[in-house]
Formats: sequence, C-alpha cells, structure tokens
Amino acid sequence: MFGKKIKLFRLLGFEVGIDPTWIILAILVAWSLSTGYFPFYYRNLSTQSYWVMGIIGAVGLFLSIIFHEFSHSLVARRSGMPMKGITLFIFGGVAEMGDEPPGAAAEFWMAVAGPAASFVIAGAFYGLEGLGNTAGLPLYFTAVVGYLATINVILAVFNLLPAYPLDGGRILRAALWGWKKNLRWATRVSSQIGSGFGVALIILAVLRVLSGYFIGGMWLFLIGMFIRGAARMSYQQLLTRRALEGEPVSRFMNPDPITIPSSTPLDRLVEDYIYRHHHKLYPVMDDGRLLGCVTTRQVKEVPREQWADTPAAAIARDCSEQNTVPPDADAVEALSAMQKNGASRMMVVDGGRLAGIVALKDMLHFLSMKVEFEE
Repeated sequence: MFGKKIKLFRLLGFEVGIDPTWIILAILVAWSLSTGYFPFYYRNLSTQSYWVMGIIGAVGLFLSIIFHEFSHSLVARRSGMPMKGITLFIFGGVAEMGDEPPGAAAEFWMAVAGPAASFVIAGAFYGLEGLGNTAGLPLYFTAVVGYLATINVILAVFNLLPAYPLDGGRILRAALWGWKKNLRWATRVSSQIGSGFGVALIILAVLRVLSGYFIGGMWLFLIGMFIRGAARMSYQQLLTRRALEGEPVSRFMNPDPITIPSSTPLDRLVEDYIYRHHHKLYPVMDDGRLLGCVTTRQVKEVPREQWADTPAAAIARDCSEQNTVPPDADAVEALSAMQKNGASRMMVVDGGRLAGIVALKDMLHFLSMKVEFEE
C-alpha cells in the first residue's frame, strides 16, 4: 500500500514511520484547527494563540493515531503475528503485519484493540478537560484536550464502520471467517462491502459539493476513494500471498542473467546493455564473483565525457540486502521487498555468488495464471 516511508523512531520493538502523504495531512490539520475550528468555538483570541493551539492539536492527533495503531500491534504480537511496524499516512495509520492473522479470534481481538484504545484515550482527555475547568486552567489547555477527546471518539466510531479494511470491516471479516472457516471468502465479502461503502461516500461527497460544501465534500470524496481502493487492494494482497506462499524464489529466477564484466567502460555499458535490455540495475562480475552492482543512477552521476575511460568496476557498489535474496527465500518476502523498495528485479545470491535474478514481471505472470485457475 505504501512506498518508502520516513523512519521516525522505535518504541517497544516497533518501528514508527510516516508516509510522505502524512506531511500533507499534518499541515492541513494544523491549518484547519488554527483558522477554522478553534476560532469558531473560542472567540477573541490572538492569531498566534490559535496557531499554537492548532499545532498542539495536530501533534496530539498524531500521538493518538500512534496509540491506536500500537494497540493493534501489541495485541497482534501477543497472538504470534509478525509485526513490521507502524506507518502513518494521509488518512490515518496502519500496523504493518507480515502475515494474515492465525485465526478469526486473533483477527477479532486485534481489530477491536484499536477503537477500544481510542475510546480509552478519549475518556482520559475528557477527564483532563473537566479537571482543567474545575481548576481554572487556561482556556488554551482545556480547548485542546477537549478537541483531542472529541477527535478520538470520532476516530474510534469511524474505524468501527463495517468497511474493510477499517477495524469494523476486520471485525466483520473475523465473524464471517469464524462462521464459514474460509478466510478467502470472508475477505472477498468484507472487501466488497468496504468497496461499496467507499462508493457511497463518493456519492455523498458529490452531493455535498453540489450543495455548496466544497471542502467537506472533497474530503469525503478522497476518503471514499481511499477506502474503495484499499478494500480492493487488500483482497488482491490476500490472493497474492496465498498464490505465492511456500514458493521459493529459485522457481522464478533466471539462472543465466545479464551481467556486466568489471572492465566494461560506461559508454559500452550504456550502449550495449542499458539501451538494449532496459534494466535499471546490473550485477558486475569479476572472474565469476559478484563484485557489486551498477545502477542507471550511478552511471548518470559520472560526467558523460568520462564514460569511455571509466570501467564499471570503478562505480560498482556493494549490493545491499534490499537488492539481494537467497534462493530458498519465500517468494512472498521477495515480492514484499520489491514493492517496498520500488524495485522490479532482485539478485539471487547463494554463498556470495550470483545464482540468478528474479524479476517482478515473472512473479506477477505466475500469479495471474494461478489466480485465474483457482477462481
């Protein structure tokens, strides 16, 4: 679902990061709170005060979403599910699971944990607001904690809607899974409901825009588009995982890949390899050993007039773990790494020697054929 994320910190063994789209949301939330929400409910404060309240409110929302997703992650880890971390993006956050839940009960408790955590933190903020009013604390404090109490209730209620992959949709999937004992069927039904809910939001958004509520309508439209796309993608991810699960990378790799001799000058590399084969990454070999990798980006960093005198070995770099995989690795892991790093090829390395190259297109071709025969 995501591209490369910006890593922030680690907490309780989980890596927390943000998708670049989150920056857009953070700015929009701070702006809307500072210029709309707080000025509307709390009159006659300075512009600076509104902006301070808006920024603190946005940070509080940020921490609330992290708390919500951490609750999912902690329950998932207790159920034995591998958790990769937490990523915040433009419409909230997601706890990244390395696999599907082991059973319907685990799915249910993991899904319930997030909204329950949001209700708990909302209660805490409502309590702080009451204490602040009783103790006569500044309006800035009570206004912000009051907003955070309200927004956490909204966050919990919205996530409980039965629209997969929202938490309510996962609860629905857990119920269907427990009933039919069929994860694929349960996912298909719940994702169809989620997709339908997204379409309903899009229709409501259009009606809002036509009624003159442009900004609110646009947000509903974007959320509807996201839910519809996420529901369909979640089902496709399940089909992908089930089709590739247990298949070793060696099944898909090309054992005779295109390699670059270490002495090849860059001008010949461009003419004879890049222009001919259209790959962005090439392994550089020296007497049968994998010396390193050369990418099109590295070539472009060298001035063109130096290409004829610069051998590939001069710019080859160690092949990072992100670009390599052992031949016995699960194909699901390789596909996940490709999607995360935006790569279309990975080198299959066995004992320091290049065993082959696995390409995304080959895995997807196998996947499409298998899904077609198993539908």
